[in-house]
Amino acid sequence: MSSYVTKDGLDKMKVELEQLEKVQRPQITMQIAEARDKGDLSENAEYDAAKEAQGMLEMRISKLKNSIADSKVLDESQIDISKVGILTTVRLMNNATKKEQIFSLVPDNESDIKNGKISINTPIAKGLQNKKVGESAEIELPNGNKLSFEVLEITL
Repeated sequence: MSSYVTKDGLDKMKVELEQLEKVQRPQITMQIAEARDKGDLSENAEYDAAKEAQGMLEMRISKLKNSIADSKVLDESQIDISKVGILTTVRLMNNATKKEQIFSLVPDNESDIKNGKISINTPIAKGLQNKKVGESAEIELPNGNKLSFEVLEITL
C-alpha cells in the first residue's frame, strides 16, 4: 500500500535509516560482542538486553525500508490551492473564539502539532478538505464538541 510523503519527509526517513544502519547497528553489535566476552550467556543480562535492542533495531530498519519503498512523493507544483487539501496551509478564523489559526495539512507520518502541521486524516483536516476561501466548516470532534471555522486563506 502506497503512502504519500513530501520530499522532506522522505529525506528524513532516509537519514534515519542511514543513522540506524551505519551508527546504531555497529554499536549494538559491539555491545553483544562485549557481553559475550563476559562469559556464561545464560545468566548474562547485558547480553539479553543487547540482543533485545538488536531485535528492535532490526525491526525499525525493516519498517523504514518498507516505508521508503512504498512512498510516493507529493509534487507541490501539482497542488491545487483553490481549495483545502493535502500540503496546503490554511489560515482560519475560529468562529467561536474569533481567533485566527494556521494549519498545514500533511501526510500522517509528518504531523507535528507544535509546528501547526496536522495529519490529513484528523477530524479537523477532514472537515476542512475541499473548502474554499470564504466557506465555513462545521467539524465534530471525537469528544462530541463542535468547532466552526471560516477559511480565510489557502497557500502552500
